[in-house]
Amino acid sequence: MKILFVGGTGTISMAITKRLAAEGHELYLLNRGSRNAEVPENVKFITVDINDEEKTAKLLEGMEFDCVGEFIGFVPEQLQRDFRLFAGKTKQYIYISSASAYRKPPKGYVITEDTPLENPYWEYSRNKKACEQYLMERYRRDGFPVTIVRPSHTYDERSVPLGVHGSGGSWQVVKRIMEGKPVIIHGDGSSLWTITHNSDFAKAYTGLMGNPEAIGETFHITSDESVSWNEIYGYIAEALGTELKPYYISSRFLADTGDYDFEGSLIGDKSNSVVFDNSKVKALVPDFKAEISAREGIKNTVRYILEHPEFQNEDKEFDEWCDKVIAVLENAKSSMK
Repeated sequence: MKILFVGGTGTISMAITKRLAAEGHELYLLNRGSRNAEVPENVKFITVDINDEEKTAKLLEGMEFDCVGEFIGFVPEQLQRDFRLFAGKTKQYIYISSASAYRKPPKGYVITEDTPLENPYWEYSRNKKACEQYLMERYRRDGFPVTIVRPSHTYDERSVPLGVHGSGGSWQVVKRIMEGKPVIIHGDGSSLWTITHNSDFAKAYTGLMGNPEAIGETFHITSDESVSWNEIYGYIAEALGTELKPYYISSRFLADTGDYDFEGSLIGDKSNSVVFDNSKVKALVPDFKAEISAREGIKNTVRYILEHPEFQNEDKEFDEWCDKVIAVLENAKSSMK
């Protein structure tokens, strides 16, 4: 197929890019070129900031595609731009939404594609819902060949999946575990979560490409494995060969500190137990099966980060914040005795 990705080098998309390149498709990445050095040699580039719509339109002049994948669209205005750029130029347009848009708190722990999109806690999720609504309107009114895909906590070798971390990413938490410091875990760590390695996600995503039955439909793509946050953090410590020292704090308390957006990421997402029913995507991609377990994936990611110092990004602000919050709570406990 002849394919264009808007983005194509992020956590979710890089594995898809590499898979399609290995299969020999004619793949173009439209992006600003910040990570293109890591992309296989047979991938072609259209280096431009897509927000410069006029310049982008000129570069795309005369080109048509079997599929366009949008990985960096977060608000409806960006998709309105995409409609202007790609209407009549592609047989399929796949949009990456988010499973965080599903109803919070959930009324049941099993989530299907029919679960309502109602998340009052996270603007990011509400914007994804608005994007979906716009695209489905374009499908119904204009025949724009839309397929919507909702990932949930997809990760790769560069970042360990966590519930509580700072703006600098996962390394500082890994470092705290290595140093024997207490590590903040939201709630009591017993709620169920689903993490999906990007290479597994890529299998289902590429299976939807070029499939006419996927047009006008919505799919989530996740692992079938559900693990507790205690297990996730435990796997990190196990991979490091050290002991985990968990420090449990309620998600509401963390959100109320106001220092990080835990209102959205915890109350509106990770503090809720969720199990995903992937039967819809498997009906169209019957050979899809997420094969990398949480334990194996975390072990591989920890090893990779330890071997690549460029991903060991210090976040002293978050480290100091953890110490401060824990000290405040410990002092409060002492005063109550």
